[in-house]
Amino acid sequence: MTDQVAERRGTEKLLIVDADVHVSDTPAALAPYCALPWRKSLEALAQTPARYLDIPGFAPSLKLDPPIPGGHAGRSVRTAAEMRAGLDALDIAVGILFPDNLLLFAPIPQIEYATALAEAYNRWLVEEWLQTEPGLYGALLACPQNPEASAREIARYAGHEKIVAVYLPTAGVNPLWGARKYDPILAAAQAAGLPVALHSVTLVSPAFPCQLDQFENHFARQVLSHSFAMQANLVSLMHTGVPARYPELKIVFTEAGVAWVPYMMWRLDKYHQEYRRMVPFLEKRPSEYMKERMWFATQPVEEPDDPADLVATIGLYDGADRTIFASDWPHHDFDHPKAILKLPLGAETKRKIMGENALALFNIPAPDRESAVG
Repeated sequence: MTDQVAERRGTEKLLIVDADVHVSDTPAALAPYCALPWRKSLEALAQTPARYLDIPGFAPSLKLDPPIPGGHAGRSVRTAAEMRAGLDALDIAVGILFPDNLLLFAPIPQIEYATALAEAYNRWLVEEWLQTEPGLYGALLACPQNPEASAREIARYAGHEKIVAVYLPTAGVNPLWGARKYDPILAAAQAAGLPVALHSVTLVSPAFPCQLDQFENHFARQVLSHSFAMQANLVSLMHTGVPARYPELKIVFTEAGVAWVPYMMWRLDKYHQEYRRMVPFLEKRPSEYMKERMWFATQPVEEPDDPADLVATIGLYDGADRTIFASDWPHHDFDHPKAILKLPLGAETKRKIMGENALALFNIPAPDRESAVG
């Protein structure tokens, strides 16, 4: 048996739920769903040369690096059928859809435009991605520029069987997600029974994580941006008591790996013990809230020389129950399911991380293809 066949059979033995796949949300695609006058803005943007994660007025990004011929090309999925085919090739039964360009949504300053853009994205997601193909579910885009409108949007889609989360744009968000101005969003998500999912992307911005502009190349910025953004937002959520004030709210951290999680648990607990009178609303240690109602997606999964070190790290934060698989498909640096399957984890832990945890978290019925690990 070839290694490729063995790997394929390994993925076929269990249900795989991918907590982070990306759709191609271009201005042209969203324009028909956008309210006037902002539809005209998207139509104008659609006439400009196509860029990847770098569209002024839509996906604002300060690109500092020169192009490198022969480097990784941007890769996008433009239809639900294409997404289904791509996930099938990876033996992924269920995918949770996030935007691509609108990962850079938070820095857009014009409130009315941002509101219309978020509502257009949500309508487009439901109409063109969640209606026809099996196993595709969506994360509703929350608009940090307009929390009240976001709360109404969450209530509007709360009963939709294919909307399973609320996406919180994290790159360049200002203030961070623990700020009390976002309480309407968090309250609406809790009332709807929808987890909130933070998702970042590398972005040079005056908002956290700031000062990325001092690094000379994307290598350095990529190393720091995602995990720093997640750590900062985790602290923000804790320091205003979000887990205590919203006791039923589930919180997901995506695209930052997992090795930072135990470090932050220990550090939060240490300073909670020292300064707990400053956060009297936290009735438990931060690590307890994290182990009860927070989940952490694997991509980009760390790759230590000894895979057992990563397994030990996962155990430090009760990761068998707190970890969910994510690939980041179709981006060039996506993680194949075998990145987790090859780890020296027990069969039960693999079943949980690769699918069972996400089904329970997102309240998704198990598809028929589920089978036991051999």
